[in-house]
Amino acid sequence: MIESNVLLVMLLFFFMAMLFVLSQRLKISYPILLVIGGLLISLIPGAPRVSLDPNIIFLVFLPPLLFEAAWYTSWDNFLKWRRSIFIMGFGLVFVTSLAVAYFSVAIIPAFTLAFGFLLGGIISPPDAVAATSVLKGVSIPKRGVTILEGESLVNDAASLTVFRFALGAIISGTFVLQEAAQEFVILAIMGVVVGLVIAHVLYIFLRYVAKSSSITTPITLIAPYIMYIVAEHFEWSGVLAVVSGGLFLSYRSKDYMNHHTRIQTKEVWATAGFLLNGFVFILIGLELPVIVNGLDGYSLEEAIEYALLISAIVIVLRVLMVYLSAFVPRLIFPHIRRKEISPGWKLPLVVGWAGMRGVVSLASALAIPLTLANGELFPHRNLILFITFVVILVTLVFQGLTLPFIIRWVGLEEMDHEVPEKVQIESIRLALAKEAITYLDKHYTTEMEQYETIARVKEQYQRSIRATEDALDDEAKIRLSGVRALYTKVALELIQVRRSGLERFRSEKKFDSDVIKQMEHNLDLEESRLIHG
Repeated sequence: MIESNVLLVMLLFFFMAMLFVLSQRLKISYPILLVIGGLLISLIPGAPRVSLDPNIIFLVFLPPLLFEAAWYTSWDNFLKWRRSIFIMGFGLVFVTSLAVAYFSVAIIPAFTLAFGFLLGGIISPPDAVAATSVLKGVSIPKRGVTILEGESLVNDAASLTVFRFALGAIISGTFVLQEAAQEFVILAIMGVVVGLVIAHVLYIFLRYVAKSSSITTPITLIAPYIMYIVAEHFEWSGVLAVVSGGLFLSYRSKDYMNHHTRIQTKEVWATAGFLLNGFVFILIGLELPVIVNGLDGYSLEEAIEYALLISAIVIVLRVLMVYLSAFVPRLIFPHIRRKEISPGWKLPLVVGWAGMRGVVSLASALAIPLTLANGELFPHRNLILFITFVVILVTLVFQGLTLPFIIRWVGLEEMDHEVPEKVQIESIRLALAKEAITYLDKHYTTEMEQYETIARVKEQYQRSIRATEDALDDEAKIRLSGVRALYTKVALELIQVRRSGLERFRSEKKFDSDVIKQMEHNLDLEESRLIHG
């Protein structure tokens, strides 16, 4: 049994890799293709039916995904657009949950408000991974990206809180708003406290004890699980514990990470994040037939009708709320109009249309217990799961495929006078190179006169300064663009020549294999700098 399950997981990882490669060839966001691929795999005759234990969904998938999102969040940009982020992260979640609750009660027989809020809490948070993967390759203002990524940190906590209270009301049969509000404040504050306390303990260990990438990278992998488990043990918010702890460790990472640790940690987390996200997205497609077969008391046509109506409500409500959150504060507060440039009608439309559901919604839906405390089957569980799956499919596939076309159609442009990223990079290079030359002149004047090798260091920086100054000059940009393209082409070809030489050395066994691997890694870094730098 264990062997067959492990084999199934390995096969799914293999299919994920194949579908990811295909998504790059077709230039389609990989979550979309994984969902469609999982659905097609499930329709193959004899394909195994995948069913996950609801108790492990939150524990296995959510902590690392939330931690990764917090780790790569820009704290400065988050604070800059915090008003929009919190309005979208909290306000939209509660408004969506409220609308879905009352609408579902109105159209679904025997559905109570508690079940409506449970469904609303599940499908209210958009998925940042799906949105950012769709947005790759298209141009969108920095403000929009920041709001989407920041919103995902906040809305997960808000939606899971709604889910938690609605689930508790269904199981216990009681719900008191005042008690729920007090409990929410307590679990939120204590969740943040737990996350920060554990993060401080790990920070001290990593900075003063570990001092090794072999330890630091694994610690970052287990940190979200420690934060989540400890907070949930005391019935506080594990989500906020992971987010707050992740933000702190990321902000202080410069104190305990060197260049090697940063490279290693980034690669490890990129792999782990892809595997976890990809596995969940492919499960969305694989689980759908299982859920359809469990629709007791509802016909498939009825379930599809409910799901499509609720999907429409969710999509329209998000677009409206994005416009309201963008313009109502500007109408009420004059200082906002003076301080911030108007987003216009284009950016709110794109941000509103980027509300694709994904990992958190799936994990929440699958975490609904199979039975109540008295042993009875959980009412409407499969219908809620089915609606959740359809909402994910509709928002992810329909909105995901049309979002790039909408961005190109509206002609979205940067409106906040942001300095282009390439210009910022060149300016930083110029300033740092000048500082390096100043340091050399101050501390190594005699050595540069005596030793040609040391003098060459200064010459390299001087050449870099001249090239960067030309790159920042508008007239020289056109002249240098062809030269730079040729330089990159030649440099990449020479890297391939050296790779071939390494392969020859490896086959001839002239050098130690570990030395060959190290040289290969150096070529990887050099190639990465040429392509991305």
